[in-house]
Amino acid sequence: MNIAVIGSGYVGLVAGACFAEQGNDVICVDVDEKKIAMLEQGQIPIYEPGLEDLVQRNAKLSRLSFTTSLDAAVKASDVIFIAVGTPQDEDGSADLTHVLAVANGIGKAMNGPKIVVDKSTVPVGTAALVRKTIEAQTTFTVDVVSNPEFLKEGTALDDFLRPDRVVVGVDSPNAEKVMTELYEPFTRTGNPILIMDVVSAEMTKYAANTMLAIRVSFMNEIALLCEKTGANINSVRNGIGSDARIGKSFLFPGIGYGGSCFPKDVQALVRTGKDHGVELLLATAAEQVNFRQKRVLLDKIIGHYGSKEAIRGKVFAVWGLAFKPRTDDVREAPALVLLSELVKLGASIQAHDPEANATFRERFGEHPQVTYGASNYGVLSGADALIVCTEWNEFRAPAFERIRTNLKQPVIFDGRNIFARKDMQSLGFTYYSIGRPSVTDGKR
Repeated sequence: MNIAVIGSGYVGLVAGACFAEQGNDVICVDVDEKKIAMLEQGQIPIYEPGLEDLVQRNAKLSRLSFTTSLDAAVKASDVIFIAVGTPQDEDGSADLTHVLAVANGIGKAMNGPKIVVDKSTVPVGTAALVRKTIEAQTTFTVDVVSNPEFLKEGTALDDFLRPDRVVVGVDSPNAEKVMTELYEPFTRTGNPILIMDVVSAEMTKYAANTMLAIRVSFMNEIALLCEKTGANINSVRNGIGSDARIGKSFLFPGIGYGGSCFPKDVQALVRTGKDHGVELLLATAAEQVNFRQKRVLLDKIIGHYGSKEAIRGKVFAVWGLAFKPRTDDVREAPALVLLSELVKLGASIQAHDPEANATFRERFGEHPQVTYGASNYGVLSGADALIVCTEWNEFRAPAFERIRTNLKQPVIFDGRNIFARKDMQSLGFTYYSIGRPSVTDGKR
């Protein structure tokens, strides 16, 4: 099948490479000439495990190509995926400027009937706008499909190549037939291709991410209550996660969710509710809890030192800057909030992330109080305490004696609960985590 993917960012590049891996001829399009030049040389502008090899292999086999010409890609393709960004407007809604600009370009370039697929995360009603925009520019027939993505950064290739489900919103038998043929190679293990109407598919994406965000925020609220009552959130999580009606996924407490999906999608759904006269109380609460949770570790740090004033002059080693492990994405990362507040209070930061040093530095900006190290142990030297913001695997079993030796005092603020309290207690660390009793000087 001849496919064009418009937008070569995270979603578009993963989709294009995975479709090519199944034998399709794919053209990835982007207006960024520098990005296209990088891709043509086999260089990947984002970090996603396995993606570089997949792109290079399929490009070498001439199944995957890159261009800045929307017109040429549309003319050469039967199915056209729109995978451009939908940044957040000030009112929380999704900005469809890029999506509709692409739709307008598709309409002008059409040289026959096409299937156009909304792969970008877009609010309910977008497919109708895309169709209207395209039809204003052409007399050829167009089917507009909603096909939301459910990729998790860090495991995106596996999510696409072996999805737990594929959601496809269509309004014509032809579009259903083509989309089913396109996705059947990915669902051979029996996981379903869910065919539904376009509007329901659009709603499914926002509803799914908001449901997951609500679970995370609920556990973060329970974690705060555990700290006040003396309960242990790990025990509580196991107790409720063993209930088959609840399950174990997305029940880990921490310092809040971030990334490109949850924050934006929750706010967009809330905005959609307002536009239709429905106040979404749970979604709104999830957002409010997440805002508060990103400041929980700061409160623990201030509490340990006694006052905000006592933070001035302190040096903190920070492990992890990305919003989650196995990605260099720092969008809405809790570390952005925490480091910003610590810097305002006069602290200095020595930070390390296995992949996100550069992206964090670009987003946070240059600051004389913030430096970045090439290794997790390297940033410990001379620090007053260690702060863990991201649960990278390489942080889970460190040489604790090395940590003790390099820190001025054996103090750890663990925002992801990656260390066992009993280990911290036996090793004599002062240890603060989320939803569990603190360990002070090796004692409970």
